[in-house]
Amino acid sequence: MSDLFAARTQMAVSLAFHIIFAVIGVALPLMMVIAETCWLHTRNPVYLCLAKRWAKGTAILFAIGAVSGTVLSFEMGLLWPHFMGAAGSAIGMPFSLEGFAFFTEAIFLGIYLYGWRRTSPLAHLFSGAVVAVSGLASAMFVCLVNGWMNTPTGFRLVNGQFTDINVWEALRNPAGMPEAIHMSLAAYCAAGFATAGVHAFLALREHSSRFHRCAIAIALVVGGSAAVLQAVSGDALARVTAINQPTKLAAMEGDFQTRSGAPLRIGGLPDVNTRQTKDAIEIPYGLSVLAFHSPKAVVAGLDQTPRNEWPNVLVVHIAFQIMVGIGTILVGVSLLFAWLAWRRRSLLASDYFLKLLVLCSPLGFIALESGWVVTEAGRQPWIIYHIMKTSAAVTTMPGLMNTLVLFTLLYLFLAVIVIGLMSRHIIATPPEAEIQAVAAGEVLTHA
Repeated sequence: MSDLFAARTQMAVSLAFHIIFAVIGVALPLMMVIAETCWLHTRNPVYLCLAKRWAKGTAILFAIGAVSGTVLSFEMGLLWPHFMGAAGSAIGMPFSLEGFAFFTEAIFLGIYLYGWRRTSPLAHLFSGAVVAVSGLASAMFVCLVNGWMNTPTGFRLVNGQFTDINVWEALRNPAGMPEAIHMSLAAYCAAGFATAGVHAFLALREHSSRFHRCAIAIALVVGGSAAVLQAVSGDALARVTAINQPTKLAAMEGDFQTRSGAPLRIGGLPDVNTRQTKDAIEIPYGLSVLAFHSPKAVVAGLDQTPRNEWPNVLVVHIAFQIMVGIGTILVGVSLLFAWLAWRRRSLLASDYFLKLLVLCSPLGFIALESGWVVTEAGRQPWIIYHIMKTSAAVTTMPGLMNTLVLFTLLYLFLAVIVIGLMSRHIIATPPEAEIQAVAAGEVLTHA
């Protein structure tokens, strides 16, 4: 295994692990705040139980995310020192702001967890809102950095060196905000459907539980709304990609030939040797319409890029198809939920709907991971698009295989811990017992 492959694999494992906790840290606090808001308006003890339980879940996952995120920050410097040395002055500002948002989230999460009987209701709700906003801000600043790697701006390149750096122009790079919005909606969608799926599984065993009915409703409002909006943000991001990274778009679609009126492909397997995408369903003019909003628009194919600068077309295309396919399924489930709510049908009345939610619970995370494969693998062989290749950024330190094994074992260890903690947390106290305790004015054991 080459050092470059080992470094990329280690970074991929780290990102794939950390991103799960990062997106839950973005979305779960929002659901927590919605539950507490409902409690303040209705004084229904079910909502208070939900807010407290989701708050504890947020704390557990925040702690694991902090560990994995710290590892990632060290890996950026250790594995890619040439990248950090060249681009550090351009991306240092958003990374610093991300750190500020992280510490803000940690501080106000502590206030939220221990302030139930020590702060006023509005002050307590405000602390939860700060947790939700700072978690979102943290994720968005990281996405702005990744957007800069895809569409670098805010500097001049003189003899291979970055000069006249304008960090605000770097923050406003073309892909940054569309990517941040798309990622944020993906976080709400993934965490919302995962939460709904967990409560649907428990509801199948406890059909009379008010707790699970309210939890599913809140989770699906968050996750379902994000899934529908995701289609809009995906369209905007695709157009940015078409303009600034045509090679990535061509790999996503398995499009080898530049043409006017390019078709949109569903499925299929690209063959780089024959330069054809076999067995795909083609929608005439579809890609031209989506990318440039014109059926006659010319869409650049892979034939416009030297062969040695192609990404792994098969991997990018399959990951993109998985992401879009799952997104379509989740939009359909969201619309079904909206229809059931409009018809005023109980979410717990249909075992089929609950089982559907259970099946959908991991799909958001699968789509999320696939989307990051598209983003990262689609940019290759560049770490900074058309400026620095990934092979030029990797460390020369030997023994990268050893660190790959070590950190993979660390993540497996953390995964076992978090699965154990969350399993005990979910089944710790029967929801009905919690509701009765709150109704009687008792202090919850996990408060």
